[in-house]
Amino acid sequence: MNILLHPETGVEKMLAMAVAILLFVAVVALVLFITNLPKRMPSWGVALLFLFPAVLLICFGLIYPTVVTFKNSFYGRDGTQGVGWANYIQIFTSPDFLRVLLNTVLWTILVPLVATLVGLVYAVVVDRTRYEKLAKTLIFLPMAISMVGASIIWKFVYDQRVGLLSAAYTGIAKFFGHTVQAPQWLMNAPLNTFLLIFVMIWIEAGYAMTVLSTAIKGIPEDLVEASRLDGLNAWQQFIYLTIPMIRPSIVVVITTVAMAGLKSFDIVRTMTAGNYDTSVIANEFYTQSFQNQNTGLGAALAVLMFIIVIPVVVFNISQLRKSQDVR
Repeated sequence: MNILLHPETGVEKMLAMAVAILLFVAVVALVLFITNLPKRMPSWGVALLFLFPAVLLICFGLIYPTVVTFKNSFYGRDGTQGVGWANYIQIFTSPDFLRVLLNTVLWTILVPLVATLVGLVYAVVVDRTRYEKLAKTLIFLPMAISMVGASIIWKFVYDQRVGLLSAAYTGIAKFFGHTVQAPQWLMNAPLNTFLLIFVMIWIEAGYAMTVLSTAIKGIPEDLVEASRLDGLNAWQQFIYLTIPMIRPSIVVVITTVAMAGLKSFDIVRTMTAGNYDTSVIANEFYTQSFQNQNTGLGAALAVLMFIIVIPVVVFNISQLRKSQDVR
């Protein structure tokens, strides 16, 4: 049993995977067999039967790893010696980890607020214009690119020697009669953190625009016409009509993008690997767990990220329900 729960060698991992597949097939076969029985089952029995595979997957794929991770967060580097709350104390007292927490807060606040603002303004400006579809396609395109792909693109943009940002920087300085050398953009803290955040905003603004544009189009036309008859100008319509009507959608977008910001890993890992004071909790979890082989500290970071994400997820779900009730 221990081999299946904690496989170490390649053979043991293959055996555990084979057992998991066979178990899943057996459960599906059992469900199909029982549903085809001529005798009618009680409704509660059918419900339990169909819930069983999902509950099984949740237990082994979510609950069990969560419990193990929480337990490991109270152990040392090798996961064998208990250290109590030492890992958590280190996270909240070490200057390096405090920088990681600060960066995570910046990502969580700036990315959703700025991306939502950009998406909202863009959705309002291009709404019912002649080239609306083309304009929306252009801002949505970054969403079609993977995080790693977008990171590589912007890493070239931020390159000191051949990057577009360096060319613009030196060109503007030359225009005003100064000769300067572009800095190492991704090595200068805290500027590098804001440059990484900009990449995430560039990606998420398209998502915000899409959701908010749909919400704007859902505003009844008679309300818009009534506001015009009441003498409201475009700005007043935006403040007193558009914003209140799409408020649930705005909150959903902010919380959804905030969750993405909390779990930001790809951009940081690809562009700086967390160096030069740019690391966040998700990246630091990877670094401590897999590079430094510090199982306990990595587990503590994972638990911390889980604790932060859960309230945001719950709030997001409640806002989604409110949004559906309004509709």
